[in-house]
Amino acid sequence: MSVNTFLWFDSAAEEAATLYTTLVPNSRITDVARNSDGTAFIVAIELDGHAVTLMNGGPGHPLTDAASLQLIVETQDEIDRLWDALTDGGEPGPCGWLTDRYGLSWQVTPAVLPNLMSGDDPAKTIAVGTALRSMSKLDIKTLQDAYDNA
Repeated sequence: MSVNTFLWFDSAAEEAATLYTTLVPNSRITDVARNSDGTAFIVAIELDGHAVTLMNGGPGHPLTDAASLQLIVETQDEIDRLWDALTDGGEPGPCGWLTDRYGLSWQVTPAVLPNLMSGDDPAKTIAVGTALRSMSKLDIKTLQDAYDNA
């Protein structure tokens, strides 16, 4: 058995796959099934080992923020790089969420966040949560400062 994320695009699955595999290290397009006119129908990719299938299914089922892909990164530079690339033509959202130009929702999250949100001191975790809710793109230093100064 395996688990695979399956996403329905209107018509830009191959373009999106190229962008995603360029942005996420250790990623690649693994297969493209084409329609008789040569356009992509199904595009299979791996995003750092996570299997994702993108289908050009037409406008019947638009993507929503009810589901998202989460990128967990170590550094602010990675947050900034991914945020800038994914919001280009898309829209920033609250608390590290964004919607890319194709309508797919993403969370760009620092790896340290779970530790900051689950400490033994409720005042510290509340301070981090308050700081988090005030941000669009997450800032590691601001989150850490909220934790340290609570």
